[in-house]
Amino acid sequence: MLRLAITGAGGFLGWHVRVLLRALGWPEPAAVSRTDLTDPALVAAKIRGVDRVLHLAGVNRGEPAEVAAGNTRLAAQLAAGLRAAEVPPASVAYANSVQAGNGTPYGDAKAAAAGILADTGLLLEDVLLPNLYGEHGRPFYNSAVATFCRVLSASGRPEVHADRELSLVHVTDAAARLMGVPAGGSWDPAMPPLRIGVRELADWLTDVAATYRTGEIPSLTDRHQVRLFNTYRSHGFPAHYPLPLARRADARGQLVEAVKVHGGAGQTFCSTTRPGIIRGEHFHLAKVERFVVLRGSAEISLRRVGGDEVLRFSVSGAESVAVDMPTMWAHNLVNTGPEELITLFWTNELFDPACPDTWPEPVEAAIPKPVSVSA
Repeated sequence: MLRLAITGAGGFLGWHVRVLLRALGWPEPAAVSRTDLTDPALVAAKIRGVDRVLHLAGVNRGEPAEVAAGNTRLAAQLAAGLRAAEVPPASVAYANSVQAGNGTPYGDAKAAAAGILADTGLLLEDVLLPNLYGEHGRPFYNSAVATFCRVLSASGRPEVHADRELSLVHVTDAAARLMGVPAGGSWDPAMPPLRIGVRELADWLTDVAATYRTGEIPSLTDRHQVRLFNTYRSHGFPAHYPLPLARRADARGQLVEAVKVHGGAGQTFCSTTRPGIIRGEHFHLAKVERFVVLRGSAEISLRRVGGDEVLRFSVSGAESVAVDMPTMWAHNLVNTGPEELITLFWTNELFDPACPDTWPEPVEAAIPKPVSVSA
């Protein structure tokens, strides 16, 4: 268990690092904002006692000169703070890019920033990151995956202007690499890439969106397909939920198709819950999980890990709906009625006690103040 300090803690990669920290039970990281970086003494104070600094802050968009100057400036500011520390951290992990040193202003600046950090004399892990994708990425900024998912969630169609091969890594894998943690059930610091063409990616996500629009689960046959599906779902939550389910009735009774899966593994189970009892109070990093109340009434509550807003869905067996739990959101279910609640649950994978991908986290909790997105 390491104590970390992070620059760029409020960004896409920074949030995923903080989620993985929460899952592992590591201490809350010290967040070093861009304002903090302008004061070496303040940086030194922030990193006091930490084992590793993760330098995630960078400038990815803008005028070429601004991009180049911004990346080298941030590295120089951090280096000044590291030198000012009475007891510097044992190591620094730098979120570099596979474009480093490619002759562009961005690539050359990222390479220069690595040199600046290496000159501190501290152990530097220079991690060359390819295209990252994952839940809650910023569309038209972080990656083509985020852009395609946002367009599709708004019932649009992705536009592909130039086809080329992408090397995609899920952001949790990158977080694990930077943190220096060994492989787990939901992450792999070796960062196994998905190599896929832009057009093939757009077509696959388009098919996923069409299937899921009816509440059906698309074929998910490998870890990247599961994570791409979770990324797509993150762009439709909470606006597209609950998902209505068709109910058929005749003289014998009623029938609801709760889960229709087009391929891949899965597990279905039912539970009864007494009045006032709460189930859940956890989150998942990769697992897809569906709740369908069959009898009784319940409230499903969710909170994004690290956030403080709680979303609530009131559901009952009188109206057939499904609520799929978004990854990296703490969730629970409470029986709000006077009688026993019957709920069907489905997950996309068989339960493995050694790798359950179930991380304790109360929905209603004392939440640390969220890190500013501008950090």
